[in-house]
Amino acid sequence: MGGWRNAVQEAAASKPLFVTIYATVVVGIVASSFYVFSAIYSPSASTTQSISTSWLSSPPLSLDGVSHSSNNISQPTGKASQPGSNQLRPILEVPPSTSKMPPLESFRLTKELVGERAKDNVIIVTFGNFAFMDFIITWVKHLADLGVSNFLVGAMDTKLLEALYWKGVPVFDMGSHMSTIDVGWGSPTFHKMGREKVLLINSILPFGYELLMCDTDMVWLKNPLPYLARYPDADILTSSDQVVPTVVDDRLADWKQAGAAYNIGIFHWRPTGAAIKLAKEWKDMLLSDDKIWDQNGFNELVRKQTGPAVDDDSGIFYAFDGNLKLGILPESIFCSGHTYFVQAMHEQLRLEPYALHTTFQYGGTEGKRHRLREAMVFYDPPEYYDAPGGFLSFKPSIPKSLLLDGEHNLESHFSLINYQIKQIRSAFAIASLLNRTLVMPPLWCRLDRLWFSHPGVLEGSMTRQPFLCPLDHVFEVNVILKDLPEEEFGSAISIREYSFLNNPLLPQQVKDSWLDVQLCQEGTDDCHASGNTSRPGLLRFPRNSTEETFRTVFSSFKDVKIIQFSSMQNAFLGFTDKAREEKFRNRMKRYVGIWCCVEKHTPGHIYYDMYWDEKPGWKPAPPETPEEDHPPF
Repeated sequence: MGGWRNAVQEAAASKPLFVTIYATVVVGIVASSFYVFSAIYSPSASTTQSISTSWLSSPPLSLDGVSHSSNNISQPTGKASQPGSNQLRPILEVPPSTSKMPPLESFRLTKELVGERAKDNVIIVTFGNFAFMDFIITWVKHLADLGVSNFLVGAMDTKLLEALYWKGVPVFDMGSHMSTIDVGWGSPTFHKMGREKVLLINSILPFGYELLMCDTDMVWLKNPLPYLARYPDADILTSSDQVVPTVVDDRLADWKQAGAAYNIGIFHWRPTGAAIKLAKEWKDMLLSDDKIWDQNGFNELVRKQTGPAVDDDSGIFYAFDGNLKLGILPESIFCSGHTYFVQAMHEQLRLEPYALHTTFQYGGTEGKRHRLREAMVFYDPPEYYDAPGGFLSFKPSIPKSLLLDGEHNLESHFSLINYQIKQIRSAFAIASLLNRTLVMPPLWCRLDRLWFSHPGVLEGSMTRQPFLCPLDHVFEVNVILKDLPEEEFGSAISIREYSFLNNPLLPQQVKDSWLDVQLCQEGTDDCHASGNTSRPGLLRFPRNSTEETFRTVFSSFKDVKIIQFSSMQNAFLGFTDKAREEKFRNRMKRYVGIWCCVEKHTPGHIYYDMYWDEKPGWKPAPPETPEEDHPPF
């Protein structure tokens, strides 16, 4: 500060006219620096102080008494925004390239901001950090496609705030200054994010608006607002982890049968006295004990009392203190990861789902993203659909007996999975040889996967056997997508979801660049390794071909975007480069996970083995000793 002090003194001595200007600059810089550094580096003296609440405060008023920091995100009114203001535009309409980023304080959450965005007194809100940018954009685009615009996104770090602003997403600053990376379920930072949700609810409800609060790992498939409006007497409508259907139509769930946890990834709050009271008690509970998970705290409070019913028809019941009126959203159309991806409950009941939440899944954030991609509801950038080197796919072959015959038990389940694993292993090998991205095949299971003991499928659920199971039921999606050291595991092998080639976002020029490869017995008509095609778009290629044959023949088809094999049965004879093979095997062994869990046995999990066929007499069985409890590597 000495340099600035001297500058002011020199100005005062030589040009008194500029003293005021210099002084104003100095004061402004000092104040701004204090604000920024105190916000980022302030120590936490208590649990309450560790939760940032800077986004709750109102911005300063101008001399005319009007706040100029509110995010005007309604439809264009024809008025030009003031230079440097946060004048938000219609959804996904980017600001002019010549404009500048408004000051951070103009993104603070205010009643005016919510009012400008709300419609019919309802505001929809999600929040997150930069690691979930693609989830947030997906969330936004689904609402925009549904014609819903009354929403806001809370940014927990400045990097996300700026990115969303320049994409035309209505955003406000939560002042959390969180890490921009994926925090991971159950981590201390994850729990901090949960507390931010509770603070956010407590901030918005007093504004007088209805609040539909959502997690970023869910998508809207249908406009939920008309459904929520059917139950105006409810203080709160919440989703749940219920996996056994309680109703078979689109009514609220039967609260007497819904014993699973209420899930706070999707819930609707009305600004009633009872709801505000619950929100405050919930906040006080979490701030008094940082070990309480926000969802557990919510359930503990709400379930202090359940019942009686408010009336005979609505499905709403009294809860919490006996005054709160609660409704449980139906599990079939406000879907969890189990009711949607495993049971496909909405399909069986012929209902249209409103929401999909990626719960009941494995593989962390990567697993969530992959499931949404499997459902073709995730928005990826154009380059995702046109990867360098092109794509490799194949038609899986499964005998009827493995899929349908006999009992659905451990033996029949693993026989089915292992048969598919062997084909997928060959496909990975060929994809690595040809430097192509592998389109995973649909994966069929006989038994469900859960994190606790169960009889194969949950009793009372609508899980069909067999069923098309998510990739993360068998494969470690997060490991497949991880950057493993090349010197130990060889080159990375990219994957795409099984529905990739059917995705409407796949460019036509990619679809049109296609080669069908029919495996054949070498020596039969038109079956040779010359690379000549019997007709355009079709190649008959010998089974049990070598590494060199693959490289030679398919070097002629490097520009083809999609190569699809008619089968993977005996397609590849094996690597001749033993060093490469060893690295490939190291990689493959880590690509599969566990099945869980056998009843009345600890541990109850059973490891999948990518090379099960190399172990005579291999059978699915849980480890008998702690020494045996490890993956097959």
